[in-house]
Amino acid sequence: MAENEKEELFECMPIPSAVAKLTVPTILSSLVMVLYNLADTYFVGILNDPVQNAAVTLAAPVLLAFNAVNNLFGVGSSSMMSRALGRKEYDTVYRSSAFGFYCALFCGIIFSLLCIMFRSPLLILLGADADTLAATDSYMLWTVYCGAAPAILNVVLAYLVRSEGSSFHASIGTMSGCLLNIVLDPMFILPWGLNMGAAGAGLATFLSNCAACCYFFVLLHVRKKTTFVCINPKKFGFHKKIVLGVCGVGIPASIQNLLNVTGMTILNNFTSIHGADAVAAMGIAQKINMIPMQIALGFSQGIMPLVGYNFSSGNRKRMKDAILFAMKLMVPATILVSLCYYAGAGGIVSIFMKNEQIIRYGEKFLRGFCLGQTLIFIDFLAVGVFQALGMGKYALYFAIMRKILLEIPALYVLNWLFPLYGLAYAQPFAELVLAVAAIVMLRRIL
Repeated sequence: MAENEKEELFECMPIPSAVAKLTVPTILSSLVMVLYNLADTYFVGILNDPVQNAAVTLAAPVLLAFNAVNNLFGVGSSSMMSRALGRKEYDTVYRSSAFGFYCALFCGIIFSLLCIMFRSPLLILLGADADTLAATDSYMLWTVYCGAAPAILNVVLAYLVRSEGSSFHASIGTMSGCLLNIVLDPMFILPWGLNMGAAGAGLATFLSNCAACCYFFVLLHVRKKTTFVCINPKKFGFHKKIVLGVCGVGIPASIQNLLNVTGMTILNNFTSIHGADAVAAMGIAQKINMIPMQIALGFSQGIMPLVGYNFSSGNRKRMKDAILFAMKLMVPATILVSLCYYAGAGGIVSIFMKNEQIIRYGEKFLRGFCLGQTLIFIDFLAVGVFQALGMGKYALYFAIMRKILLEIPALYVLNWLFPLYGLAYAQPFAELVLAVAAIVMLRRIL
């Protein structure tokens, strides 16, 4: 995208059109990512083996931990790039993208090595027992031990490309990997293919992430004269302004994700006490609930470049209009989805597993999770605005409130009051309190 086209998008295009151009590709890529997560669950579920399905669920916190690096260098660098573009500081944009790329690559390699070194205690910490240990380890072989670096780079490169308004290309890169994963899953998982079970799902994920990274590398090479995304090693360095700008937004976002991992690990450990059926049902309900969550997250991430650019360029009215437009569009939509989920919970869960006990568990879990969907969008939007404006400390406050003060204590209390079934209501409780705080903070900003 040429420089004048970027300015047209960020400065002149009508708000609905600009928001659509930035958010629709992001939402579509988020939906495809959800589909590929559901594909793992669906095709492993066809085996009708709760142990294999539980393995995918138990490994989920480690895959979620990748987002700690994604958020640190993806969210942090993209926020820095959008604000620098608004100020027309193009050298800062180049250096910020190079800093984010090489730091993400290094951290992905370190992440893999640490997981290999501490694999036994890690598996126990995740809640794997004698029945699920081998399957969980085989799934993590490809997704974590071999696949951390490409999985992280895939997401970080999408953030960097999206920061300059190229949401379409960012989404194509992400979706290409996800679609490949969906194609490979049945070939690697099912008996008529390689019959690898959960390990096959992991291998398909690894190959698809590698393919997505290749797309981004080719894209940057083809557009090297017009893109502000730079992975030239000569532009990489630890410049104080860039390190502080990236980390000021990225560290709070990273901490938020690590707290999410902690919460999911506690949830899985509570659930694993009730056996593989309960773990499989919890994983299915979480994956289904991810669909509206990823739409909400994609929308909030999609408008971040628009909000950050106009904040830095001084066009506060356009910034406010974008935020209000997002609220008016997404709040009614998420309410409608919640009602549909609540009414059809049992039928939706049965698509993924033909096991009556798992369906009974999953129906009750999904009805609890879906109550928080509208609240989650409001919270995501507030955090996205904080990150776009460089207000990383407010995003950190929300992360601490969400997990340490609200959700994790609620998991213990609700599991004590309503064993197993109360776990699904901890998240809606936390998001309700945060949504009130988000509305207060957004009103102050506006």
